[in-house]
Amino acid sequence: MKVLLLENIHPLARDLFIKEGFQVDSLKGALTEDELIQKLPGYDVLGIRSKTYLTDKVFEAAKSVSTVGCFCVGTNQVDLASARNHGVVVFNAPFSNTRSVAEMVIAEIVMLSRKLGSRNNEMHQGIWNKSSNQCFEVRGKTLGIVGYGNIGAQVSMLAEAFGMRVVFYDIISKLPLGNAKPLSTLEELLNHADFVTLHVPATDNTNKMIGETEIKQMKPNSYLINASRGDVVDIQALDAAIRSKHIAGCALDVFPEEPENNIKDYPSPMRNLENVILTPHIGGATEEAQVNIGREVASTLIRFMKTGSTLRGVNFPQVDVSLERDCTRLSNVHKNVKGVLKDINRILSEYGANIQGQTLHTDQELGYLIVDLNQPITNELITSIQGLKESVRTRRVR
Repeated sequence: MKVLLLENIHPLARDLFIKEGFQVDSLKGALTEDELIQKLPGYDVLGIRSKTYLTDKVFEAAKSVSTVGCFCVGTNQVDLASARNHGVVVFNAPFSNTRSVAEMVIAEIVMLSRKLGSRNNEMHQGIWNKSSNQCFEVRGKTLGIVGYGNIGAQVSMLAEAFGMRVVFYDIISKLPLGNAKPLSTLEELLNHADFVTLHVPATDNTNKMIGETEIKQMKPNSYLINASRGDVVDIQALDAAIRSKHIAGCALDVFPEEPENNIKDYPSPMRNLENVILTPHIGGATEEAQVNIGREVASTLIRFMKTGSTLRGVNFPQVDVSLERDCTRLSNVHKNVKGVLKDINRILSEYGANIQGQTLHTDQELGYLIVDLNQPITNELITSIQGLKESVRTRRVR
């Protein structure tokens, strides 16, 4: 089985694949759509980070790819619907960089409150500007967390350890940790928080969810931190609020447009503004996070390829069945219509297959079937099952 890893994924992932008998090729950068179409045929597994975009054209061309691993938190760079339609399971790492992002957010809260970014820049220019004007402790201040998921909840616990009051808003009801208090509306949070930090995914609902109206609802002299997705904040509105002194400062780790590779002159209207911290999407960029992501995603991909487990797949029915030592295993992805299982079992019977176990999970569109047999699985059997008009993908797991 062949694996292609892109975007300088941590070497631990490569080592894990090789240890399990996979053939691995690695590239440091991302590939364009045309490059992917040329490169992917023949590979079974693809590993990417956030700069490689997988479109319907890519999936249409990459018939051999059974699974994609996003070695990051987000999956918006992947056309998940197309992946489903082509029987490709997509995995990610929703937990591995949680602590890294949370620690950076807490650091930025302190830096903004003490204007450390601006004082640091001045000292590098030889300017000695010792002043306590508009510099505050964070103890006793209110932190508003928008999106109380894995990262938001971790930020909440760390902030309380600093003596901050924590409120949060989420469209889904979440159990508060510590003394955090849920609020019923975003406006209520913006009205009360001294610091607002964003931890939401990129969706139609979150696109520019912090715009001119929302920024005006924020407390005067409050601060905004965005380490989620670049499209969540209207940069022009934020820039105007910083220049008018309505917002006392901000920290941005993500931007509406981000380069695929490192460059020396990234354009941003926020450059050189007072008490503005800009970082190049490094919230999860720690050695610990990259090791954890490499281990988590590679292990999940290996488990899928060797057992057919779709546990933690973001676009597939969840199936995880232990593999018996003396059996062979077949997996099949098919359209969820009546009679498919009957047709597959008919084919198995015609080939004289003795079924040791069967597991089928479905959602509205797809069915995912695992069949364990006590005899070898022939290419003819796979071809016959794949030949059903409802079949999307059939493979020999073991």
